[in-house]
Amino acid sequence: MHAIQLHAFGPAENLCYATVPDPEPGAGQVRIAVAAAGVHVVDTSLRQGLPGPYLPSELPTIPGREVAGTVDALGADVDSDWLGKQVVAHLGAAPGGYAELAVTDVARLHEIPSALDAAESVAMIGTGRTTMGILQFADVGADSVVIVTAAAGGIGTLLVQYAKSQGATVIGLAGGPAKVARVARNGADIAADYLLPDWPAQVLTQLGERRATVFFDAIGGETARAAIDLVGKGGAHLVYGYFDDDPLTLSGHELAERAITSEVVLGPPMLQRAGGDIRVLEDRAMDAAATGRLHPAVHRFPLAAAAAAHHAIETRATMGKVVLIP
Repeated sequence: MHAIQLHAFGPAENLCYATVPDPEPGAGQVRIAVAAAGVHVVDTSLRQGLPGPYLPSELPTIPGREVAGTVDALGADVDSDWLGKQVVAHLGAAPGGYAELAVTDVARLHEIPSALDAAESVAMIGTGRTTMGILQFADVGADSVVIVTAAAGGIGTLLVQYAKSQGATVIGLAGGPAKVARVARNGADIAADYLLPDWPAQVLTQLGERRATVFFDAIGGETARAAIDLVGKGGAHLVYGYFDDDPLTLSGHELAERAITSEVVLGPPMLQRAGGDIRVLEDRAMDAAATGRLHPAVHRFPLAAAAAAHHAIETRATMGKVVLIP
């Protein structure tokens, strides 16, 4: 099969398109003929050998932990009904997704709903489940004013859609005219370019006397520091990411003075609220997409262009969930 291999930690150019032996499923496993493989920002850190939610793999390795496709082989003790089914799975700690074939435990499988294609399913099994996890911490209703940073990204797109479905007023922040236009088409009431120095004033002009009640913070830095001034008393600052190792951290004194709350919701807090079962969030995400309540945005690259996909993520040149197509 063809796959992307990493032989040395380092830049995106270290990702090589290669021919490697086909994997075989073990007991309790299936093999998937991959139609789409997800690329996560965490993958770019693991490629460099940096620690994160997963330990860097032993080299050489095939990166990637999100795949969708057709079950084409079964290991021992797997129900034969799975053969030929269209499925999507998060592979967990074991990589191997950037390939034409991938192996995973049958317990990780979800059947792909008829309303979704493989790439959209990959978006929901990873980005979608994270979105569901974030939303566990948010109280969003018709009276809410919601700020979404990185609003043209995979998670940001879904957060905007969810908030609009609840009747909220949504402020979507993105970098550059193309991304801002995408955010506006996605339904944001106010779509602003955070690369422009006067964006907070533009937003305030449109908000009038209203202030934000929920701030979904994905990027930190100066943008988050400016956005936090738009949050009113009683508002919530929910952190699920940041760029350039610069998260927005507020002191207890500042939180009290502003009369707002601030918490990091990614990782263990998210899993704890889901009762320790990540599949709960996966099920919610797949159901939301299957019923049309959420529509993932997908940015497709050929499998052989995995290095270009990583480079695009690292330079913030993507819109939506990045997916490799074998």
